[in-house]
Amino acid sequence: MRQINVLLVEDNPGDAELTRQSLEASKLSVHLTVVDDGEKALKYLRRAAPYQKADKPDLVLLDLNLPKLPGGEVLKAMKGDKALRGIPVVVLTTSEEESEISRCYAEGANCYVVKPVDFKSFMGIVSAIEEFWFSVVKLNDAAKTSRSAKSGGSAR
Repeated sequence: MRQINVLLVEDNPGDAELTRQSLEASKLSVHLTVVDDGEKALKYLRRAAPYQKADKPDLVLLDLNLPKLPGGEVLKAMKGDKALRGIPVVVLTTSEEESEISRCYAEGANCYVVKPVDFKSFMGIVSAIEEFWFSVVKLNDAAKTSRSAKSGGSAR
């Protein structure tokens, strides 16, 4: 079974830790990388310093309320970049605003999930995201394989 790389863009350490715990409980081999602001997310995705050896993620979990560069801008940049637009993006945020939801879908989000406030529900949501994206959906391995082969490794 191949390792699944997930990039979590989340500035709340508690939410990042809950996500990590949920993914660690998985039967799948998931490697989670966490960055805590939008600028770091784009540097990671573009393999700019200090992320030159980063693996391309199979999935991005993106909060909208981020320091330095809002999640909506990260989404827009990803979907406007030919090398990044094929990476699925799950917006995982607290906003339930219809205008925000519509904007994210218009800018290319693959799905929009509102973070629950209680621990058990949060863990359930992360497990459902994992189940859907890695057990139900067939992801494009070709783009990942060619990029990993070019990089010669990964940053861990």
